Amino acid sequence: MKIIQFFTKIFFPKIIWKQSSNNKNIYLTFDDGPTEEVTEWVLNTLQKYNAKGTFFCLGKNIIAFPKVFDKLISLGHTIGNHTFNHSNGWKVKKREYLADIDAFDDLELEIQEQRPTLFRPPYGKLNLFAYSNITKHRNIVMWSVLSKDYKQNLNCEKQLEKITKATKPGTIIVFHDSKKAFGNLQYLLPRYLEYCSKMGFSFEVL
Repeated sequence: MKIIQFFTKIFFPKIIWKQSSNNKNIYLTFDDGPTEEVTEWVLNTLQKYNAKGTFFCLGKNIIAFPKVFDKLISLGHTIGNHTFNHSNGWKVKKREYLADIDAFDDLELEIQEQRPTLFRPPYGKLNLFAYSNITKHRNIVMWSVLSKDYKQNLNCEKQLEKITKATKPGTIIVFHDSKKAFGNLQYLLPRYLEYCSKMGFSFEVL
C-alpha cells in the first residue's frame, strides 16, 4: 500500500492524504453508507465522544435509507461523494465512471440543495482521465490510516494497536459503515475513539 501511495502522490498531486494541523485534530471518515443499523450505531457511538465525521456515501444507499441519511445530516456530519453505485475506477469505462459520480451529485441536489465538494474513489482507484475531470470541481480525499475493518478474519486487537500507533495530528482515518465491516467496526471504533480522546485529540470534519 505504501508503494501505491508513493506513486499516486507523484501522478496525482492534488489528492489529500492528510490534513495539515498545528492542533491535535484527527478526521474520522466512513465509506459505503448509509446503512440501516450500522450507520445508526456509528452515529450513536460518535455522539458519546462528541465526535464529528465525514461520510463518503453511496447514492444508491441514500435512496435505500433516506431516514438514516437525514439523521446523519441533522447531527452536523459532513458528506462526500463515493459514487452512486460504488464503481471501480480501474474496471469501468472512463465516461461511465464520471457519470456514476455525477449521478450522486444530481441526487444530492434534490436532497440537500448543495453539491458535495469532497470525493473519495471506491477502492481508492482512479485513472488519470477521471482525476483531471474530478479535480476541476471537487477535492479528492484518500486517507493516511486505513482501519481495514472490511477485512475478513481481521485480528482486531493487533489492528487497533496499528491504527492508534499510526495516528498523528492531521490523520485522516477511514472506516466503513457497511454490514460487511460491522463486526470489526464494533470492536475498533469505540476503542479508537476512547484512545484518541485520552490522548487529547479532537475529532473534526473535513
